[in-house]
Amino acid sequence: MNLIFLGPPGVGKGTHAKLLMEEMNIPQISTGDMLRGNIREGTELGLEAKRFIDAGELVPDSVVIGMVKLRLQAPDCSKGYILDGFPRTVAQAEALSGFAKIDAVVNLIASDAKIMGHLTGRRVCSRCSNTFHTSRLKDEKVCPDCGGALIHRDDDKPETIARRLEVYKRQTEPLIAHYQETGLLRNVAVESSLEANHEAIRGALGLTA
Repeated sequence: MNLIFLGPPGVGKGTHAKLLMEEMNIPQISTGDMLRGNIREGTELGLEAKRFIDAGELVPDSVVIGMVKLRLQAPDCSKGYILDGFPRTVAQAEALSGFAKIDAVVNLIASDAKIMGHLTGRRVCSRCSNTFHTSRLKDEKVCPDCGGALIHRDDDKPETIARRLEVYKRQTEPLIAHYQETGLLRNVAVESSLEANHEAIRGALGLTA
Protein backbone atom coordinates (compact mmCIF):
# COMPACT_ATOMS: atom_id res chain seq x y z
CA MET A 1 0.00 0.00 0.00
CA ASN A 2 1.39 3.38 -1.05
CA LEU A 3 0.22 6.10 1.33
CA ILE A 4 0.53 9.85 1.83
CA PHE A 5 0.14 11.47 5.24
CA LEU A 6 -1.23 14.98 4.83
CA GLY A 7 -1.74 17.65 7.48
CA PRO A 8 -0.23 20.75 9.08
CA PRO A 9 3.16 20.70 10.81
CA GLY A 10 2.96 19.18 14.27
CA VAL A 11 -0.26 17.24 13.69
CA GLY A 12 1.45 13.88 14.20
CA LYS A 13 2.20 12.70 10.68
CA GLY A 14 5.62 11.34 11.59
CA THR A 15 4.46 9.58 14.75
CA HIS A 16 1.57 7.78 13.10
CA ALA A 17 3.55 6.99 9.97
CA LYS A 18 6.16 5.24 12.11
CA LEU A 19 3.48 3.17 13.87
CA LEU A 20 2.04 2.02 10.54
CA MET A 21 5.52 1.40 9.17
CA GLU A 22 6.17 -1.11 11.94
CA GLU A 23 2.77 -2.78 11.52
CA MET A 24 2.88 -3.05 7.73
CA ASN A 25 6.64 -3.52 7.33
CA ILE A 26 6.96 -0.74 4.76
CA PRO A 27 9.26 2.31 4.94
CA GLN A 28 8.27 5.72 6.20
CA ILE A 29 9.72 8.29 3.84
CA SER A 30 10.08 11.63 5.58
CA THR A 31 11.39 14.47 3.45
CA GLY A 32 11.92 16.41 6.67
CA ASP A 33 14.26 13.73 8.01
CA MET A 34 16.06 13.58 4.67
CA LEU A 35 16.57 17.32 4.63
CA ARG A 36 17.68 17.48 8.27
CA GLY A 37 20.18 14.70 7.57
CA ASN A 38 21.67 16.78 4.77
CA ILE A 39 21.74 19.82 7.05
CA ARG A 40 23.62 17.90 9.75
CA GLU A 41 26.12 16.68 7.17
CA GLY A 42 26.55 20.16 5.72
CA THR A 43 25.84 19.10 2.13
CA GLU A 44 25.04 21.62 -0.59
CA LEU A 45 21.40 20.49 -0.49
CA GLY A 46 21.34 20.86 3.28
CA LEU A 47 22.71 24.38 3.25
CA GLU A 48 20.20 25.43 0.60
CA ALA A 49 17.29 23.82 2.44
CA LYS A 50 18.25 25.29 5.84
CA ARG A 51 17.65 28.85 4.68
CA PHE A 52 14.04 28.03 3.86
CA ILE A 53 13.32 25.77 6.86
CA ASP A 54 14.68 28.28 9.39
CA ALA A 55 12.40 30.96 7.92
CA GLY A 56 9.37 28.65 8.04
CA GLU A 57 9.19 28.50 4.25
CA LEU A 58 8.82 25.49 1.97
CA VAL A 59 11.91 24.00 0.33
CA PRO A 60 11.81 24.49 -3.50
CA ASP A 61 9.94 21.79 -5.45
CA SER A 62 12.89 20.96 -7.68
CA VAL A 63 15.00 19.93 -4.68
CA VAL A 64 12.34 17.84 -2.96
CA ILE A 65 10.85 16.13 -6.03
CA GLY A 66 14.19 14.85 -7.25
CA MET A 67 15.03 13.53 -3.81
CA VAL A 68 11.71 11.67 -3.44
CA LYS A 69 11.83 10.18 -6.94
CA LEU A 70 15.25 8.70 -6.24
CA ARG A 71 14.16 7.35 -2.85
CA LEU A 72 11.09 5.54 -4.24
CA GLN A 73 13.35 3.55 -6.55
CA ALA A 74 14.99 1.84 -3.56
CA PRO A 75 14.25 -1.91 -3.09
CA ASP A 76 12.56 -1.42 0.29
CA CYS A 77 9.75 0.53 -1.42
CA SER A 78 8.71 -2.39 -3.65
CA LYS A 79 5.89 -3.51 -1.30
CA GLY A 80 4.68 -0.03 -0.39
CA TYR A 81 5.67 3.10 1.54
CA ILE A 82 4.36 6.00 3.56
CA LEU A 83 5.17 9.50 2.34
CA ASP A 84 5.40 11.85 5.33
CA GLY A 85 5.72 15.55 4.48
CA PHE A 86 5.43 15.16 0.72
CA PRO A 87 3.73 16.37 -1.39
CA ARG A 88 3.13 19.80 0.13
CA THR A 89 1.81 21.60 -2.95
CA VAL A 90 -0.47 20.67 -5.85
CA ALA A 91 2.53 21.03 -8.18
CA GLN A 92 4.41 18.43 -6.14
CA ALA A 93 1.36 16.14 -6.17
CA GLU A 94 1.09 16.39 -9.94
CA ALA A 95 4.81 15.63 -10.29
CA LEU A 96 4.44 12.66 -7.92
CA SER A 97 1.63 11.18 -10.02
CA GLY A 98 4.10 10.95 -12.89
CA PHE A 99 6.28 8.37 -11.14
CA ALA A 100 4.18 6.87 -8.29
CA LYS A 101 0.74 5.29 -7.79
CA ILE A 102 -0.85 6.36 -4.50
CA ASP A 103 -3.53 4.18 -2.86
CA ALA A 104 -4.78 6.57 -0.16
CA VAL A 105 -4.12 10.01 1.33
CA VAL A 106 -4.64 10.32 5.09
CA ASN A 107 -5.51 13.92 6.03
CA LEU A 108 -4.88 14.46 9.75
CA ILE A 109 -6.91 17.28 11.30
CA ALA A 110 -6.23 19.19 14.55
CA SER A 111 -6.74 22.73 15.85
CA ASP A 112 -3.99 25.36 15.69
CA ALA A 113 -3.92 25.45 19.51
CA LYS A 114 -3.34 21.70 19.69
CA ILE A 115 -0.55 21.93 17.13
CA MET A 116 1.12 24.88 18.88
CA GLY A 117 1.16 22.99 22.17
CA HIS A 118 2.64 19.93 20.53
CA LEU A 119 5.39 21.70 18.64
CA THR A 120 6.54 24.10 21.33
CA GLY A 121 7.07 21.12 23.63
CA ARG A 122 8.86 18.98 21.05
CA ARG A 123 12.51 18.09 21.55
CA VAL A 124 14.78 16.22 19.13
CA CYS A 125 17.86 14.20 20.03
CA SER A 126 21.02 15.57 18.44
CA ARG A 127 22.51 12.07 18.37
CA CYS A 128 19.79 9.54 17.40
CA SER A 129 17.20 12.02 15.96
CA ASN A 130 14.34 10.52 18.00
CA THR A 131 11.59 12.97 18.95
CA PHE A 132 10.01 13.51 22.37
CA HIS A 133 7.55 15.85 24.09
CA THR A 134 8.47 17.66 27.28
CA SER A 135 5.29 16.37 28.94
CA ARG A 136 6.72 12.85 28.79
CA LEU A 137 10.31 13.64 29.71
CA LYS A 138 11.97 13.47 33.13
CA ASP A 139 14.88 15.57 31.85
CA GLU A 140 14.19 17.98 28.99
CA LYS A 141 17.87 18.12 28.04
CA VAL A 142 18.80 14.42 27.87
CA CYS A 143 17.53 11.81 25.41
CA PRO A 144 15.98 8.87 27.32
CA ASP A 145 16.95 6.48 24.51
CA CYS A 146 20.64 7.19 23.93
CA GLY A 147 21.68 9.89 26.40
CA GLY A 148 22.30 12.46 23.67
CA ALA A 149 21.51 16.15 24.03
CA LEU A 150 17.91 17.15 23.33
CA ILE A 151 17.44 20.30 21.28
CA HIS A 152 14.54 22.66 20.66
CA ARG A 153 14.66 23.22 16.91
CA ASP A 154 14.32 26.75 15.59
CA ASP A 155 11.32 25.70 13.49
CA ASP A 156 9.54 24.53 16.69
CA LYS A 157 9.58 27.95 18.33
CA PRO A 158 6.28 29.91 18.57
CA GLU A 159 7.02 32.64 16.04
CA THR A 160 8.22 30.14 13.43
CA ILE A 161 5.32 27.76 14.12
CA ALA A 162 2.84 30.56 13.43
CA ARG A 163 4.63 31.26 10.16
CA ARG A 164 4.68 27.56 9.21
CA LEU A 165 0.93 27.26 9.83
CA GLU A 166 0.31 30.34 7.70
CA VAL A 167 2.43 28.88 4.88
CA TYR A 168 0.61 25.54 5.18
CA LYS A 169 -2.83 27.10 4.93
CA ARG A 170 -1.84 29.20 1.94
CA GLN A 171 0.20 26.72 -0.07
CA THR A 172 -0.58 23.19 1.14
CA GLU A 173 -4.28 23.09 2.02
CA PRO A 174 -5.24 23.13 -1.69
CA LEU A 175 -3.96 19.53 -1.68
CA ILE A 176 -7.05 18.56 0.31
CA ALA A 177 -9.31 19.60 -2.55
CA HIS A 178 -6.93 18.03 -5.07
CA TYR A 179 -7.00 14.61 -3.43
CA GLN A 180 -10.70 14.89 -2.58
CA GLU A 181 -11.37 15.08 -6.31
CA THR A 182 -9.32 11.93 -6.93
CA GLY A 183 -11.28 9.98 -4.31
CA LEU A 184 -8.10 9.14 -2.38
CA LEU A 185 -8.64 11.43 0.63
CA ARG A 186 -9.34 9.97 4.10
CA ASN A 187 -10.06 12.69 6.72
CA VAL A 188 -9.13 11.74 10.30
CA ALA A 189 -9.50 14.00 13.37
CA VAL A 190 -6.57 13.54 15.77
CA GLU A 191 -7.61 15.46 18.87
CA SER A 192 -7.72 12.42 21.17
CA SER A 193 -5.05 10.13 22.67
CA LEU A 194 -2.26 8.67 20.58
CA GLU A 195 -3.84 5.23 20.75
CA ALA A 196 -7.34 6.43 19.80
CA ASN A 197 -5.96 8.56 16.96
CA HIS A 198 -4.00 5.61 15.60
CA GLU A 199 -7.05 3.35 15.63
CA ALA A 200 -9.02 6.04 13.77
CA ILE A 201 -6.32 6.13 11.09
CA ARG A 202 -6.31 2.34 10.77
CA GLY A 203 -10.09 2.39 10.44
CA ALA A 204 -9.97 5.01 7.69
CA LEU A 205 -7.59 2.75 5.76
CA GLY A 206 -9.74 -0.34 6.25
CA LEU A 207 -7.11 -2.12 8.34
CA THR A 208 -8.65 -4.71 10.66
CA ALA A 209 -7.33 -5.52 14.13
